Amino acid sequence: MTPQICNLAPQCILQHTSLPYLLLSVLLLLRQAWWGSCHPQCLDFKPPFEPRQPLALCKEYSKFGCCDLEKDGELLLKFYSIMENFDHSGYVTCGKYIRSLLCQECSPYAAHLYDAEDANTPIRMMPGLCGDYCTDYWHQCRYTLSLLLENRENPHQFANLTATLEEDRGRFCDYLELKDKQYCYPNVLTNTELNANLGSVRESPKGCLELCLQEVANGLRNPVAMIHADDGTHRFFVAEQLGYVWVYLANGSRIDRPFLNLTRAVLTSPWNGDERGFLCLALHPRFTTVRKAYVYYSVSVKKEERIRISEFTLSAHDENQLDHSSERTILEVVEPASNHNGGQLLFGHDGYLYIFIGDGGRAGDPFGKFGNSQNKSTHLGKALRIDVDNNDDGAPYSIPSDNPFLGEKEAKPEIYAYGVRNMWRCSIDRGDTATGRGRGRMFCGDVGQNKYEEVDLIVKGGNYGWRAKEGFSCYDRKLCQNSSLDDVLPIFAYPHKLGKSVTGGYIYRGCQMPNLNGLYIFGDFMSGRLMSLKENVTTGEWQYNEICMGADQTCRFPKLINSYYKYIISFAEDEAGELYFLATGAPSATARAGVIYKIIDPSRRAPPGKCSIKPTHVNVKGKLIHFYPKEEFVINKKPTTTPVPTTTTRRSTTTTKKSPRKPIIIIKPPMPTRKTKTQLPPPPPTTATRKPTMQTTRKTTTKATSPTASTIKATIKTAAATIKPTTLPTTVQLAMETTPATTTPTGRATGAPVSQTSSTHHVTPNLNGYRTTVMTAVSAKIAQTSIIITSPTRRHGRPLQYSLSTTFQPLTSPQVRPSPSIPSSKQTQVALGSTRYPERPASWATPRPPHWNLKPTATSYKPQRTPVNTTMSKAQGGEKLWLRQKLGTTGEGNQVYKRPRGRGRGHVYVRGRGGRKLRAGSVRLVSTGGLSDRGRVEIFIRGEWGTVCDDLFTSKAGTVVCRQLGFTTALAVMKRAALGEADSSVRIMLDDVECEGGERSLLECKRSKVGKHNCSHGEDVGVICG
Repeated sequence: MTPQICNLAPQCILQHTSLPYLLLSVLLLLRQAWWGSCHPQCLDFKPPFEPRQPLALCKEYSKFGCCDLEKDGELLLKFYSIMENFDHSGYVTCGKYIRSLLCQECSPYAAHLYDAEDANTPIRMMPGLCGDYCTDYWHQCRYTLSLLLENRENPHQFANLTATLEEDRGRFCDYLELKDKQYCYPNVLTNTELNANLGSVRESPKGCLELCLQEVANGLRNPVAMIHADDGTHRFFVAEQLGYVWVYLANGSRIDRPFLNLTRAVLTSPWNGDERGFLCLALHPRFTTVRKAYVYYSVSVKKEERIRISEFTLSAHDENQLDHSSERTILEVVEPASNHNGGQLLFGHDGYLYIFIGDGGRAGDPFGKFGNSQNKSTHLGKALRIDVDNNDDGAPYSIPSDNPFLGEKEAKPEIYAYGVRNMWRCSIDRGDTATGRGRGRMFCGDVGQNKYEEVDLIVKGGNYGWRAKEGFSCYDRKLCQNSSLDDVLPIFAYPHKLGKSVTGGYIYRGCQMPNLNGLYIFGDFMSGRLMSLKENVTTGEWQYNEICMGADQTCRFPKLINSYYKYIISFAEDEAGELYFLATGAPSATARAGVIYKIIDPSRRAPPGKCSIKPTHVNVKGKLIHFYPKEEFVINKKPTTTPVPTTTTRRSTTTTKKSPRKPIIIIKPPMPTRKTKTQLPPPPPTTATRKPTMQTTRKTTTKATSPTASTIKATIKTAAATIKPTTLPTTVQLAMETTPATTTPTGRATGAPVSQTSSTHHVTPNLNGYRTTVMTAVSAKIAQTSIIITSPTRRHGRPLQYSLSTTFQPLTSPQVRPSPSIPSSKQTQVALGSTRYPERPASWATPRPPHWNLKPTATSYKPQRTPVNTTMSKAQGGEKLWLRQKLGTTGEGNQVYKRPRGRGRGHVYVRGRGGRKLRAGSVRLVSTGGLSDRGRVEIFIRGEWGTVCDDLFTSKAGTVVCRQLGFTTALAVMKRAALGEADSSVRIMLDDVECEGGERSLLECKRSKVGKHNCSHGEDVGVICG
């Protein structure tokens, strides 16, 4: 694999070989710094993919991008609907621009083009353009901007904005241009270094494969094994060295009752590095019908250490527990020393049980003339194979008829292979999903003595050389020179400078990360190094690549991390074939420092829908312990290059002390996902079949003088000067219902708009021919809608972004009761100026424009609250882009929080307003302006009010709060004390609150204990209800 490098070094510098070494080092550091910016990502915050079918509209992204055929069909429909507003000449002129701008949602760099990579910034509504391209777009088709925005939730919001932008090239491109010259469109397509090996596994400048991780479980005590039942439930079973086996469901939660508890029988100790203990388990390949499990653990029998392989039967009353009284010993082997215990059980594709046992311990296999490993009369240092089927009424196992040493005198009939030292973690290759190649191969990591660690491919009857050889080199020279050795060489061996204790892994055969298919991933317990091998199918050789964690930008995806604990104990795969590894920060059987990590490739994913699974139901008896990740997600790390938007100083509601406002962490909504498949329409009509209304409009339009941008600007200022907002004219009306204004040589208007006249209006000849058609099409959709003027947000030249308000309800006027004291034409003004319906700012992070008025207009009546239907169907929920959050983070820590039982327990009442009793769990919203529908969340617990931290607090938790207060839903969740920070005298009551949305109060949600938190008032959460 060729490293993908963003090379910034000028060629002229690199040609001078006499430059100081320091300068070259600086250039390398610069290159590595820019490396992280090469970050393909889609608008759903996931890696790009290869569509399963070619695309019809955005054909350039058929090999790799962010759209499947369904999404491409949606864009094609939008393209046709826009192009219906054009005649043939307009279609030819502007079709290429419209298509290119729409298709940037399919670009593998879509997240960067729309400024969606940084969770602390709003998402753009248009892709970022390069300066030259933007200038060409403005000259040719600038009036199409209104059409591109008209399908948004509120097209009228942008009508006045686009009217002013379209007349001024500088402002137009200032809003659309992306200052990053490498990533802006269309440069991002032609940059050869950005697109080199696009979609392949990323490599660092040192050739290391860059992968990321996802935390799956934590708080484990030396997790030594993880397996699945292959029964459709997608649950997995995790064994701890102490002797516990736990069941984890597909949603990540753990059942509080252990699957197996052998802690009283298992021999181990709290010493770091003790190799004894519960070492492995395996479920019968037909577990749903046979219902048996097999375990491998250390035991002491009359002060003699032994290895015991036992059989257990599944409980008849609980499918998540073994019957502890059903233990049946299959095999016991005496261990002469406390180390080299081996510890692997697995079923091969032939249905037989394979057992891997160490050489007996100590150093150099000193037992007997040739050592235990070369002695076939002992089980030590061997790979055994037995048949455990049909053993209920007879011996615990039988010998397969084709075992290689079945007829050899004095050889143990169970031996399948020999000459192994201490094989730790073996796996069976599932085979290539398409061709089946490699199916059934058995890989093992064999821990070395003084110099080398090795990876072996196990074959029947194979001699793996120990103690004659260690890796490829001789260990016992006399035995090594024996011509009858005929040993099987490892497929890979590495020296102790890379690691001193290999942990065998798996060949990746999952679905979610196609780049990893066929890659053997393993590690080293002592050095913590992750490694990989890739087979050359032609030569049969294995190519080595080290695996390292991707940089912050590389792993900047939801729920991903890029660090792990050093001591890699084991590897595992789930029912779907995805890979995991188990590691700990303290290699002691009693230390709760074990974590399970899922291996993630951030460079490419499978197409949407290809890898979807539906776990079958699991009947759970007992409680579920929900999982909370402890590691900080890369995406939640504070950015180092992009400043967080800030606001002006505010006052707290609970104290008179002034405090600076905390930075706002903006939660961006995800891109909408379409549930229904759309049918591609026929090509748009040609000029000969254009609609008569279009041609009539063109022919009957007469000439007139066009208003300038400043004329429109002056009109907007005039409207904004009045405190009561009025129903403003549409974009077309603003352009036509003003008189010509005198302009300066620079083109700025110096006149003011005059009153409307009834005279015939004309269009200047210098406008593009399609302008009237475009403006008419826009006005037809928004002519009846009142327009609220807002200031566009900007961040580093990246404008046209979603506002930070995140309420995003349509800004149409709420309906109020007619009042005889107020003309009906002004009812809208009163409703919008009331405290219940304040005007929405364009951004919480910008100063308020002078025309904002949050105080109610003086009226003679009280406006009624308009019922708003905020209940969305499941299909609609995916399309409500403005109302959802960018990330849905779930988290957990393995704790059970029990609700109080018994009559009256846990119900604390005090008197509220009007003598009303307050129940524990009651909530209120505290805001500076006294608004009832928004503010800092405070909860009443144990007789006092306290705040809630924003960690894991999502819109579902916000909905629980809003419903308690009589609202329908939460329109937005504001974090980082965006709606107010409590005084230090106010307690923080709850942290890590995670709700499903149907709870009656926050106390019923998954959460930390009351009063237990790791946050400050700078993280007080707030909500906006509706």
